[in-house]
Amino acid sequence: MKNFFKVVFSRAVFTGAFIALQFAAVYLAITRFNEHFAIFYGVCLVLSAVVVVYLVSRDGNPAYKIAWIIPILALPVFGVLLYLVFGKNQLSLKEKARMSSVAEQYEKAMRSVPAAEPVLPEHTDAKRVSDYLHRTAGAPVFTHTETTYLPVGEVYFDTLLAELEKAEKFIFMEYYIIAPGTMWNAIHEVLRRKAESGVDVRVMYDDFGCMYKLPEGYEDTLEAEGIRCCVFNRFIPILSPRFNNRDHRKICVIDGNVGFTGGINFSDAYINVVQRCGHWLDAGVMLRGEGVYALTAMFLSMWDYTRGVTEDFTRYAPDAALCESITAPGWVQPFGDTPLDNEPVGETVYMHLINRAKDYVYINTPYLIIDNEMITALTAAAKSGVDVRIVTPHVADKKFVHAMTRSYYLELIEAGWLFGLPEDKIQIVVQRESIIHSAVQFADHSIIAQLGVPDMRIPIQYALTWPERLPSPVPELDFTALTKLSIATADDETFRCLKACKKAIRKGGLAPCAANGANEAAVAHFLRDEIGFLDIGRLVEGIVDSDSFGGDYTLADVHECDRMARAYVEAHI
Repeated sequence: MKNFFKVVFSRAVFTGAFIALQFAAVYLAITRFNEHFAIFYGVCLVLSAVVVVYLVSRDGNPAYKIAWIIPILALPVFGVLLYLVFGKNQLSLKEKARMSSVAEQYEKAMRSVPAAEPVLPEHTDAKRVSDYLHRTAGAPVFTHTETTYLPVGEVYFDTLLAELEKAEKFIFMEYYIIAPGTMWNAIHEVLRRKAESGVDVRVMYDDFGCMYKLPEGYEDTLEAEGIRCCVFNRFIPILSPRFNNRDHRKICVIDGNVGFTGGINFSDAYINVVQRCGHWLDAGVMLRGEGVYALTAMFLSMWDYTRGVTEDFTRYAPDAALCESITAPGWVQPFGDTPLDNEPVGETVYMHLINRAKDYVYINTPYLIIDNEMITALTAAAKSGVDVRIVTPHVADKKFVHAMTRSYYLELIEAGWLFGLPEDKIQIVVQRESIIHSAVQFADHSIIAQLGVPDMRIPIQYALTWPERLPSPVPELDFTALTKLSIATADDETFRCLKACKKAIRKGGLAPCAANGANEAAVAHFLRDEIGFLDIGRLVEGIVDSDSFGGDYTLADVHECDRMARAYVEAHI
């Protein structure tokens, strides 16, 4: 009962109820116009048109514009309201002025760093990416920096605790989520002791990210312990564009000499003490040396903006003697982004790396929400022979986001596995009973197959109900009635279409297009009982053998090739 009242009277429930009341108030206000609905609806249509024109005329990603234009035109009343609340992610003039002042402090601090760019090899992809980051994000290149990869949350946690115990001057922490539990309680205890000993301890967390995790007024609890604390963009239960302004950074800086960043928040799920979604795999990195200064400046920028103060960043620079003693090879270039411009720094860096990849692109991400440009870059890389692999979780921690992630799978899989595969890598077998419909072989050579009666209603239904599986009118597969499952190599002479398609793959160019067009035309004649079944293979092979189909081609050439293939069938039936 105690837990029940705790949930009912929690901040999250209150916030949700208050927002629901606002939506209800808007709905009631709209219903008041029933007597003059035609006029009201006309005004809404005009307002929708104005907003659409505004969206079309402004700079930005076309996909973002379309995502808003559709609901605005489909729902003129609520679509405009939703856009005004959630779509306009713009800062006020006061916020811009404050942030600009802090940005100047950050740029000043970064300009004080001796430029390491000249040591980068000229005319290399790394040099170009580095120059872009330096010019657009004010991110210099650092030398004299050790990097340590922390592959899982458990390693990150242990390493962080050990370094926190060594703190003598200051500890800066900026995290999206802080949740009481084994992980945070241990960290909190170290912070409390260090604050008592005179160490400057500062903690900053995102209010929305911690709304369900921390009690109301938690920052006051930390302040009472000597831990300076501020809350980024305090969540106010009022419909506002401020919803969108969130701090997802995970930064910890110790004495300016050691820094942590990555994807790990302070919650027990990240160290697998609790496993709500199975084993949690997230990673981090530890920096030691000059490169930590960039993380320090990022933290102070956000701290000063939130607190409304101005500090001298150089007071928190790393120890010069320590940095000189570090002889690790390579360079480090930490960078962030700012809402003060329309420059998508992070996306541009990823696009640059993907477009210039020669051997492989490996991506491990929990949330694959990408635009058309990124899809084009990844698919183009895969089709050009680059080994593109994307790993996403099997178990979702956020079901809606996971559904969005899965929506990209088919296009990316097609680009990587159904195109550009050499003919000698394709093995065709015949399963005459049509019981085995698909199979996947794993690294240990074990195979998992999908079996069912030969009825196309099964895949059609699954395609319509995916990812759910619903009861089917198709009868169950009776294993006792199966006498054998035969699998044989497909004979090119028997399966002439197969032979023709292999030829088309070897020829390349428009040959596959011609084979497809001829096959569709031949099948149509077969279904009208105008040719025999074996004539299909003869006609497809004939069109493939009739031309070289080499060279570059345009979309018009594709249409012409398809027309020519169908004409060939008509002439040879």
